Amino acid sequence: MAAEGSIWRWGWGRRCPGRPGLPGPGPGPTTPLLLLLLLGPVVADITDGNSEHLKREHSLIKPYQGVGSSSMPLWDFQGSTILTSQYVRLTPDERSKEGSIWNHQPCFLKDWEMHVHFKVHGAGKKNLHGDGIALWYTRDRLVPGPVFGSKDNFHGLAIFLDTYPNDETTERVFPYISVMVNNGSLSYDHSKDGRWTELAGCTADFRNRDHDTFLAVRYSRGRLTVMTDLEDKNEWKNCIDITGVRLPTGYYFGASAGTGDLSDNHDIISMKLFQLMVEHTPDEENIDWTKIEPSVNFLKSPKDNVDDPTGNFRSGPLTGWRVFLLLLCALLGIIVCAVVGAVVFQKRQERNKRFY
Repeated sequence: MAAEGSIWRWGWGRRCPGRPGLPGPGPGPTTPLLLLLLLGPVVADITDGNSEHLKREHSLIKPYQGVGSSSMPLWDFQGSTILTSQYVRLTPDERSKEGSIWNHQPCFLKDWEMHVHFKVHGAGKKNLHGDGIALWYTRDRLVPGPVFGSKDNFHGLAIFLDTYPNDETTERVFPYISVMVNNGSLSYDHSKDGRWTELAGCTADFRNRDHDTFLAVRYSRGRLTVMTDLEDKNEWKNCIDITGVRLPTGYYFGASAGTGDLSDNHDIISMKLFQLMVEHTPDEENIDWTKIEPSVNFLKSPKDNVDDPTGNFRSGPLTGWRVFLLLLCALLGIIVCAVVGAVVFQKRQERNKRFY
């Protein structure tokens, strides 16, 4: 089926039945009118999840090849990662384990969507489990490190599925999904759960579910969106939506996980990459996309998210919701001023009439 042009709404609607393919044109939650006016619609040709848009060279799909060996076609893995007939286990439910799996092929698509079927589960109860999974689109691959089993100061995009609150003062509810874009200059701070470098995030209860759990990451024309399907309802729920993101082509997809004093099983069942059929302007086509530096255009640099000498946290990056709330407050302020002005004007008019 050919790609179908449509306006990209805030919700993606239902997934294609029976598999974690791209969303069909079914109903989904619509954006409030005010939000549409503030953010504006994004027009895109959205694929329907058929095999013609599935990029198998960047996809991990059952039945896996190489079960029982230390390698498989198109993918490399390292550390504690083991390959079974049903899943790729990045870490077992044991302490101090790190594992990862990385695609062989660099991705040169400008517009793409990755669907990840995953499972995080273990014997730990309450907060006695950790640490989580990271999904990567980065310049370097197969480099172990302290960030969920992979390297710090990376170049590219990371989506963290964090299950343990290291910062005891945090108001976040875990598990928590967050996004980070890095040009190699930033370091992920585990003690603060990456708060200083987070662009956006959401709470997502994906651990120890008795049904399949999915996550989708879409990147198209500078817009990065993360959706989840965790309720066994076969429909996507919005988690993160950011515009102004710049990612180069030629980077690698991967997934990693780590455990510390606490542990979990971190399993990847599939990773499916779909090409989004999107038209670009001639100027965009002439850009050397391999030379772009990972960045976010209109947001405050994550480097500004630091503690000041008084110990107070300076304001974090302006995520889409923060911009929306600021604009909403400004709009309410204007309305209040207008109402007050109208009341004052009316009273003056009534007072003036008394003198005639």
